[in-house]
Amino acid sequence: MPDGSPKFELTLHQRIAEIGQFAWDSCAGTENPFVSYAFLSALEDSGSVGGRTGWHPRYAALRAESGALTALAPAYAKTNSYGEYVFDHAWAHAMERAGGRYYPKLQVAVPFSPVPGPRFLVKPGFSAASLGAALIQAAQKLGCSSVHATFCTADEWTELGEAGWLQRLGTQFHWDNQNYETFDDFLATLSSRKRKAIRRERRDAGNGLTLKALTGPDLTPKIWDFFYKFYLSTVDRKWGGAYLTREFFSLLGERLPNKVVLMIAERNGTPIAGALNLRGTEALYGRNWGCVEDVPFLHFELCYYQAIDYAIREKIPRVEAGAQGEHKIQRGYTPKPTFSVHWIADSGLSRAVENFLASERPAILETMSALESESPYKKSGDAE
Repeated sequence: MPDGSPKFELTLHQRIAEIGQFAWDSCAGTENPFVSYAFLSALEDSGSVGGRTGWHPRYAALRAESGALTALAPAYAKTNSYGEYVFDHAWAHAMERAGGRYYPKLQVAVPFSPVPGPRFLVKPGFSAASLGAALIQAAQKLGCSSVHATFCTADEWTELGEAGWLQRLGTQFHWDNQNYETFDDFLATLSSRKRKAIRRERRDAGNGLTLKALTGPDLTPKIWDFFYKFYLSTVDRKWGGAYLTREFFSLLGERLPNKVVLMIAERNGTPIAGALNLRGTEALYGRNWGCVEDVPFLHFELCYYQAIDYAIREKIPRVEAGAQGEHKIQRGYTPKPTFSVHWIADSGLSRAVENFLASERPAILETMSALESESPYKKSGDAE
């Protein structure tokens, strides 16, 4: 760094409390709850990260020479690639076959949450690229093979790409609120056949059930007990790991009571299914779902239609319904790009990954275009 240029120091912290809530949130802002101190500390304090999970906190803080905090990042030293939703197992296997070591790696992410949002939490006047450069230096000191920032913003993707990071695209399905006043207003924008299909699904899903949206003081320990059973039922069905502990959900309800929106289906007063959402300033984010009784179309009702209903009532601009799921298109959710950036120390692996991503990006865009053509929204010339 030339003489006279600003000097910065990056420190890594194994506990977010070492940075403090006020300092963290002064960089994270209030728009996206997943990068808030409350959410990340709930993961840590509940034992959902750390220990044997493979997610070892290394929260990054960048300070100017004066000691003033300029940027933060939710960073973790990873000893596996689970709970990330941007898959790099093939990269790890390639490096290991070549006699190298892929783990540990430095992951800038929100654990177990494929939710787009800021990952380089910089104060005005400071750049994500500066924080990225400091993270590379930190990774090298830690003996990490690479740095990955997953589900970052488009601006971060562009800025880090210009700084030499590898750029990857993905796809999710989001619903956009076009200032609808009612759910029927939304339905009116769909083709007649799709409109009828959704009404039929909603009728069948709600038959004999009471549906509720719980938040704030309604998030009682008993409700969380029910929901944790639902969460475990989904884990069991997918042969996955129960990343989140029971305590996490209680801490989430305590620390973000007005951000949690829990959709519950009850039969005769007893909850049988639930879908967990977090509310930001610009979006309602769908996360976990589960049930203990199979009801046709109930998954669609709680995860997609109830979220749309809530967003319309609360005038929330969009609903982000989580990872994967082309079936969401027929429910009014359209494909949107997601972004991640990657730095890999090994030049051979970096070149190979760069070549792979160069061919993957246009394929992703082509797939999104094809999926967009399957949208249920009315097209010019459609007959009713």
